[in-house]
Amino acid sequence: MTLEEFNQAVNLYSDSVYRFILKNIKDEDKAKDIIQDTYEKLWKKHTEVAFLKVKSYLFSAAYHTLIDLIRREKKQAQWDEADFRNHSHTDGYSDLNEVLHKAVEQLPETQQLVVMMRDYEGYSYKEISEITGLTEAQVKVYIFRARKFLKAYIGNIQVLV
Repeated sequence: MTLEEFNQAVNLYSDSVYRFILKNIKDEDKAKDIIQDTYEKLWKKHTEVAFLKVKSYLFSAAYHTLIDLIRREKKQAQWDEADFRNHSHTDGYSDLNEVLHKAVEQLPETQQLVVMMRDYEGYSYKEISEITGLTEAQVKVYIFRARKFLKAYIGNIQVLV
């Protein structure tokens, strides 16, 4: 990859990578740090990364940097032990967007990331698989489980409207 191609990659993909990270971490400063680290990694490997593969490389590197940060901060929870009925939403509320964001925040990091990539960013299962390093089957399972949890959390859509 040449310097011009690197600069073009910054112009083309920095906003979407930033939105993806910010949507998952909810901290602008940390998201900016992750983006900076991601582009630093790309620059260090610019001779090895083809320009046609740069988007996939950027999202993969950003995803792995995000996971590393989360693990360092030890924000992982034991989701297997959670009782989802205690966290379900049954009260009437008119701001569906806020309820949905609150529900997504309850998901484990991996499920949260793959759901965001699929439903928010519009990536295919194959692209998500390449970015995260998971198999397509794992991606589908995580998305299924996340959607199932979201459905249980939000409850009846009539309550929200």
